[in-house]
Amino acid sequence: MRGGLTRRTISASGLLALIVGSAFAVLLLTVAELRDVERRARQSQEVLVVANRLERLIVDAETALRGFVITERADYLEPWHAAQAALPEQAATLQQLVADHPAQLTRAQHIVRAAESYHRDYAIPLVESALRDPASARTVAATEAGKRRLDAIRAEFDDFVATEDNLAEARQAQSDAVTNRAVAAAAGGLAGSVLLIVLFGAYLTTAIVRPVRLAATMAGRLAGGDLDVRLPDRGRGEIGLLERSFNTMARALQDSRRQLTASRRRIVAAADQARRRIERDLHDGTQQRLVSLVLNLRAAEATAPAEPAELRRQLAGIADGLVDTVDELRVLSRGIHPAILSEGGLGPALAALARRSAVPVQLEVDVPTRLPEAVEVAAYYVVSEALSNVAKHAHASSARVAVRTQAGSLHLSVRDDGVGGAVAGEGSGLIGLIDRVEALGGTISVTSPPGRGTALLAEFPLASR
Repeated sequence: MRGGLTRRTISASGLLALIVGSAFAVLLLTVAELRDVERRARQSQEVLVVANRLERLIVDAETALRGFVITERADYLEPWHAAQAALPEQAATLQQLVADHPAQLTRAQHIVRAAESYHRDYAIPLVESALRDPASARTVAATEAGKRRLDAIRAEFDDFVATEDNLAEARQAQSDAVTNRAVAAAAGGLAGSVLLIVLFGAYLTTAIVRPVRLAATMAGRLAGGDLDVRLPDRGRGEIGLLERSFNTMARALQDSRRQLTASRRRIVAAADQARRRIERDLHDGTQQRLVSLVLNLRAAEATAPAEPAELRRQLAGIADGLVDTVDELRVLSRGIHPAILSEGGLGPALAALARRSAVPVQLEVDVPTRLPEAVEVAAYYVVSEALSNVAKHAHASSARVAVRTQAGSLHLSVRDDGVGGAVAGEGSGLIGLIDRVEALGGTISVTSPPGRGTALLAEFPLASR
């Protein structure tokens, strides 16, 4: 079965619904047919009852007629009159019951005509004759004629009843066949439904349950740090999409870890490079200056007794040089780690940065308590580097620095009204800021549309992750 998971599920469900619906349709048709057969069976019973009642009326009429002829008693004619009155209704009922069966209707019509002929052509004339001449009504010819007519009617009744019995048996056989067919259809539909459900369950297990369980297992391994784990990309439709998405996510996490490792390495390398630069500056600058001062002092010492005025001049120059050296050392130490940051915290340190900035800075600091040292140092250097970039590259007339703590994080922003166009690429100071922030688990973004200034936003988590 091809197509996506949804399409295949709908197809399988539709097939199952079709089989179950067909089975129920067959059952409904069979039930309707059984009802029709039962109705016809009840109709056969009613036909037999009405035929028996009609035959009994004719026999009773014949018996009453014979009693009257023999005894000449008028009260014997009461059953005959009753039968004569009831005969039309029973005859009509019998014909109505067999109206849907032409052969039986013909037989019923023959019986009715024979009964009517019996009453019209024999019974009524016989009663009239008996009333006029009782002896003539008791002749053998008269009684034999009645017997022949009654026997003929009974024969037609026997034929009618036998045919109706055969029809009842045929309908019963048809009912049994319909019942067997219904049972077979129900059993077939049930078996087909069960088979399709089993196959559908097996398909769901193979196509969905197993891949999902495997994905859950792989996700557990991925959460445990095994970023090399991958799912076999063999599924179709949504399952295949899940497998490919999982593998893409694993590769993305693996790439992110590589980038993070590289970022940490760049930070370490930058720190080492800074230490080497400081060491070189101290060695090539301050140390050489101090050596030169020592040599001057030696020279002053050698010439001091002969020329006191010259000695004072040289000593004054040495003192000035020492003052300059102290200033240089102060600047160098401030660049390595400002003492005010350690002593006063982030607010005073940023205020000192703002005062020394070549571009006017509007500073807003809302940090009521001291922060973790690593966060303070990182935030300080982010602002320091950002203001340095503003002074060097932005050609801005002002800058704004805002720092605040909110919801367990330190939020920092540096904005300027310069030329914009800053890009965090290789070789720029911004890449160092990104590494420094991400090393603490924070985030940083730079928005710098050309001609519209630059906005640097950074966020540091205050709790360790």
